[in-house]
Amino acid sequence: MIDVETSGLDVDADALLAIAAVAMRVDWEAERLSIRPVDSFEVLLCQQDIVSTKDNIILHGIGVQAQRGGAAPRQAMQALSDYVAGSPLLAFHAAFDKAVIERQLRLLGLPGLTSPWVDVEHLCAVTHEAARARSLDDWMAYFSIDCAVRHQAASDALAQCEVLQRIWPQLCQQCANWQDLERLARQRRWLAAH
Repeated sequence: MIDVETSGLDVDADALLAIAAVAMRVDWEAERLSIRPVDSFEVLLCQQDIVSTKDNIILHGIGVQAQRGGAAPRQAMQALSDYVAGSPLLAFHAAFDKAVIERQLRLLGLPGLTSPWVDVEHLCAVTHEAARARSLDDWMAYFSIDCAVRHQAASDALAQCEVLQRIWPQLCQQCANWQDLERLARQRRWLAAH
């Protein structure tokens, strides 16, 4: 599960500030999904030229000094690529995370991630069609999940893992492998677009 924090919501202009990922282990035969917090990744990227607005800093808590004192973007993105190493990536509203990460990789002249992406929101919607939830906060409330610090990449990634665990039994009724899961998420994306 992966999550990002940015200086805003414009994927073409706003800066990538932080990335966090929490590994999950899938046992398709036993229909079990386990969260592996010890196998996690977190990095704050140094942003010398672009500093978040005050409102944005209040939202994610990454102040000016922290933004300027993070890891060099090239090293941070290479570390992410090494950590991911082609593993499937899940994210809530994955298109945003993917676009921001891919843009940063392009700006640095690094190769894009080859990992397949799946949107957890699509999986939530297809397994709980009657739920009136769209945002991560809505789904967390629906499943009574607490998040230690919202809009902090590592905490949000962990909360998303918990959301996925809650829908896992329903997913296993429809999916026997990763390809089935990707197909189910694509089906929801197609239905939502039409």
